[in-house]
This record gives sequence, structure tokens and C-alpha cells, in this order.
Amino acid sequence: MGAIAIRHAEASDVDALAGLFDAYRQFYAQPSDLPGAWRFLSERLSRGESAIFLAELDGEAAGFTQLYPSFTSAGMARIFILNDLFVAPEARGQGVATALLRRAAEYGRGEGAVRLVLSTATDNFTAQALYEREGWLRDDAFLTYRLGL
Repeated sequence: MGAIAIRHAEASDVDALAGLFDAYRQFYAQPSDLPGAWRFLSERLSRGESAIFLAELDGEAAGFTQLYPSFTSAGMARIFILNDLFVAPEARGQGVATALLRRAAEYGRGEGAVRLVLSTATDNFTAQALYEREGWLRDDAFLTYRLGL
């Protein structure tokens, strides 16, 4: 197993992140759009709209996670939405996803958040097993609804 380094991404990391982000979107059946991925990530970072963590395995970009700030009105506190988590296929099974999840939790605690939340596909059993191993609890009390605009 190689050496994993996780760091808070900066604007200079967009080139490395864009390919991973494009592959992540393709995993969710979106068409490849590398220029769009680059633009989207660049905007999030330049506007301070998300926190992105880049995982490197033996010095090579291997995965990322992206957190969006939000709040819980009932709890009157900050939360983060862990919207994206992706590990390149060749880097899977080496602890990269676990390291990213732990870094995201560390970041959330450091920012005074009371929790992280995420959604995953109902058939993404590999990810579900990882989340549960890392102490995430499945929410059986609430349903998620969407309204396309």
C-alpha cells in the first residue's frame, strides 16, 4: 500500500482535480465534460463556496471529496454536505476513501460543525459499507425529495 497524503485543495490543484471530478460525474451517468469540470471546480474554489480535499497516493492525484457549507435550523448550527467523494479506480482498496472521509470529519469539527451529511445511490453498496464502517448512520427518519428547476 502506498503513502496517502490528503490536503486542502487550492486553485493550483484544479488541473489535477478536474479529471477526477469528470470521472466522478461519469460514474453517475453524466457525459464527460472536462472543460466544464475545470470551470465548476475553479468557481467553487475562487468563490470559497466549497472545501475540496485532494488525496494523493505516492504523489499522484488519487481521489477527492467536496464539502458544501450549510446549516441546521433546528439545531441552529453549521453542518457540511459531503456532496462528492471519488477515488480513481486504480487507487481503490488502498485506504484513500477512508482517509478522505476522516479528513472531512476533522475539517467539519475544526469549523465548528455539528454534523456531516451525504447521500448516495441506493445500489452503491460498496460506499454504504465504507460509510457504516466509518461510523456514519443511515437516516431512516426522513425521506429526500427533489424539485427540478
